[in-house]
Amino acid sequence: MVTQQSIRSDLLLVLVTLLAAISWVFSREALNGMEPLFFIGVRFLGAGLLLAIPGWSRLRTFSPQAWRRALLTGCVMGIAMMFWIMGLFFADNMGVGAFLTSLAVVFIPIVGRLLFGEKAARSTWVAMGIALIGLVFLRIEGGFSLSTSDLFFLASALLFSLHFNLNSRFAAKLPVWPLTAIQLSVTGIIGLLGSLAFESAPSWPSQSLLGWLAASILIGTCMRFFIQVKAQGMAPVSHAAVIMTLEPVWASILGVYWFAESMTGIQLLGCCLIFSALLVSRWRLLLGRPA
Repeated sequence: MVTQQSIRSDLLLVLVTLLAAISWVFSREALNGMEPLFFIGVRFLGAGLLLAIPGWSRLRTFSPQAWRRALLTGCVMGIAMMFWIMGLFFADNMGVGAFLTSLAVVFIPIVGRLLFGEKAARSTWVAMGIALIGLVFLRIEGGFSLSTSDLFFLASALLFSLHFNLNSRFAAKLPVWPLTAIQLSVTGIIGLLGSLAFESAPSWPSQSLLGWLAASILIGTCMRFFIQVKAQGMAPVSHAAVIMTLEPVWASILGVYWFAESMTGIQLLGCCLIFSALLVSRWRLLLGRPA
């Protein structure tokens, strides 16, 4: 039965996917004048510190074990975000990158199977096959080859799937708000350490770059996570799981609108196949069955 709350939660989740896609634009604009690792470090450390303010009282009650789990998942998230921002830095098409990163959804049960011995449903392997065919179609023109950005995006997708598995096992019982604050802060620290090790000393950004950075922190990160936590608490798991797959679709549309990007017919077919793989990997949730 469709209720007013379910409609509201679905709309909020759609907004979350749109904010996630918009953050791709913010990040890409910021990369026009900022080193990628420095940008990701400042963005996530700033967002983590802001989110720590409302979660401070609970942060002080974290046990040593809770801190270890939060820090571990934060480290994995930080490395994943470093790969993601490097993929975006080298990318020639934001939409393609978004669909490659979305493969994390397909990788989640496979990583769970390989690392944690979880049983993977048959639909997982079907989805993986469809996704691989989609990947081939994305890069088949002129002979199949993966670009540097493709490899970074695929690596980030694998690490995001590991992060999801760790979160579901090690941090499921921790309060969401302070846990998110820790993970975002750790991601920022890792990004800044990476910048210190591999990038030249940053110069003071221009006013426009500061605007893109502020938008990334406040809208693309803080607002997105706040609405996502609220919406997921209101929505059935099946709704949230399927609606969240809209992010690469929005990112592709924004890439066409904002950066005048385009895809060939074969690439569009590859994107459609990857999107189909995302839905196949979650067909049990679509039908209201246990994952």
